[in-house]
Amino acid sequence: MKIHEYQAKTLLARYGVPVPRGVACFSVAEAISAGQQLGGAVRVVKAQIHAGGRGKGGGVKVVRSDVELEQAANQIFGMQLVTHQTGPHGQKVRRLLVEEGADILQELYVGMVVDRQTQQVALMASAAGGMDIEEVAAHTPEKIFTVQVDPGQGLLASQAEMLARQIEVPEALVPQARDLMLGLYRAFDENDASLAEINPMAVTGDGRVVALDAKFNLDDNAAFRHVEWQDWRDLDEEDPNEVAASRHGLSYISLDGNIGCLVNGAGLAMATMDIVKLYGGNPANFLDVGGGATTEKVTEAFKLMLSNPEVCAILVNIFGGIMKCDVIAQGVVTAARQVSLTVPLVVRLEGTNVELGKQILADSGLPIRSASNMDEAAAQIMMALRG
Repeated sequence: MKIHEYQAKTLLARYGVPVPRGVACFSVAEAISAGQQLGGAVRVVKAQIHAGGRGKGGGVKVVRSDVELEQAANQIFGMQLVTHQTGPHGQKVRRLLVEEGADILQELYVGMVVDRQTQQVALMASAAGGMDIEEVAAHTPEKIFTVQVDPGQGLLASQAEMLARQIEVPEALVPQARDLMLGLYRAFDENDASLAEINPMAVTGDGRVVALDAKFNLDDNAAFRHVEWQDWRDLDEEDPNEVAASRHGLSYISLDGNIGCLVNGAGLAMATMDIVKLYGGNPANFLDVGGGATTEKVTEAFKLMLSNPEVCAILVNIFGGIMKCDVIAQGVVTAARQVSLTVPLVVRLEGTNVELGKQILADSGLPIRSASNMDEAAAQIMMALRG
């Protein structure tokens, strides 16, 4: 789950991380009022979307008067902002952040991710912060310094101080940089984040170390521990199909292929997509109906897949453990009838009540192709696509 910059900064401030004064705005009028409220010779108007590269796309403007602020707010609010992370269609800007300006002497980078290989948190820092950090990572990785943080101990002050010196923070400001990193780690850890970035972490002319921008990705698996996350979601920034899927207890992610995949269990779903690719196909989605799918849930799953106009065939791959094959078969038949299915459908069932499930499919009178194993299912779906 992604959150906006203004939300990330609110979160960081709770942990003592210095952030600029700013106001989240949901209209141009609110942005003008916020600018007047903040005052100061320099202010910044920032588009709030769940993507990086906003500055290069024209979504961040530094202004030096109320007139410029109003012009910037009018330009950015409602624009279709295209960045390297939004894709060519871009994302409509529905929220703004108006902030006080800063006298920036250095732009640094600090970020952390869960390192699943070491089962620790990787804290990264670089003196080459700012909009081109991806280029730094790709072409001059030696400029990025990393420490591994043992989650049992947490980030040590000595580790944070070492990183601060490696990225050339002025010695007098090393304690501030250390405390900022310690606060960032606590925010990351206590809020079950999978990624957190401050880019840039700025050294300012008045001798401060400040988080000028912030990004957090939160681990959806921990949502049950954080009821406040529901208030942080911006459904306008999420895929409508993924939002609809979550309402029905489905795990759905849109992909760029043309073969819809309906599977129970994340591991089997990944294996199904792999074998489709192996046989020359391209999955249109990841869709896990879980272990307790009902006829209604399967029907919604079919509707989700078919809402994608690129879907030309559907592969259902079910292992009936908790899920009984006759229940899923009845769900498939009901769903196919309700949606007036017109694309080829291949179903592979295995597990509890498999013979009964296959009989339900055979007796349905629908043109459902049955497969006895994953290889056969993948081969059949490719044959169906080729006519």
